[in-house]
Amino acid sequence: MKIISYNVNGLRSAIRKGLLDWLAKENPDIALLQEIKLQREQARDNWFHQIGYPYVYWNFADKKGYSGTLTLSKYQPKHVETTMHMPQYDAEGRSILTVFDHMAVLNLYIPSGSVSEQRHQFKMQFLHDFEPYLRILIEQYPQLIVGGDFNIVHTEKDIHNPERKDNPSGYRPEERAWLDHVFKDYLVDVFRYLHPDTIEFSWWSYRAASRQRNKGWRIDYIAVTPPLLQYLRSARHAREAVHSDHCPVVAEFDNLL
Repeated sequence: MKIISYNVNGLRSAIRKGLLDWLAKENPDIALLQEIKLQREQARDNWFHQIGYPYVYWNFADKKGYSGTLTLSKYQPKHVETTMHMPQYDAEGRSILTVFDHMAVLNLYIPSGSVSEQRHQFKMQFLHDFEPYLRILIEQYPQLIVGGDFNIVHTEKDIHNPERKDNPSGYRPEERAWLDHVFKDYLVDVFRYLHPDTIEFSWWSYRAASRQRNKGWRIDYIAVTPPLLQYLRSARHAREAVHSDHCPVVAEFDNLL
């Protein structure tokens, strides 16, 4: 079973750059897409039906051209939720939960705090409020996969210039400490579990040819509860996918569906 997580930074733009062909070739069983930047009237389920995804679940932000998540599946879930029961975050389309017989999958888009100090504080409040929700999910679904854009660099191995001193949102001590806590107490980062010393990135600024120079950050993750580690087979970054300023994270498991 293959799962991908991919911040597409505008779904229609990514489609114009060949996203559908790439998805058809990569052929994941479940695809978790973030930052779709669409409204319901702009979205077409058939984009994905035609490449083998009969089950298409959207969560649109209230604000046009902003945020939003999309989950594609080859298999029908038993249950789908597009709410965390927190209106301030649900209004931004930040999550989709799909529940299957033997596991649950959370598509998650944590806010970026890079635009302003106010948004960084909104992000920190999101992290504070998300943890109890995550704890409840794990109680309900002990075999839980969380994939998405976390907008947080975890360790110094996950950024090309760890010595930087300008304290950008995404690399601040308080958010990195939160992620350290989550990855110790709730979830396991599958890429780092299998590749403890590998330095790779999942996001590059569009400025200064950052991607070509590999000046990036690793802020996109697939993470699982410990009971799922026995099924984990591989994890990688699909750096050949260039439909966005991010690249997909790809994880493969023994069949869990």
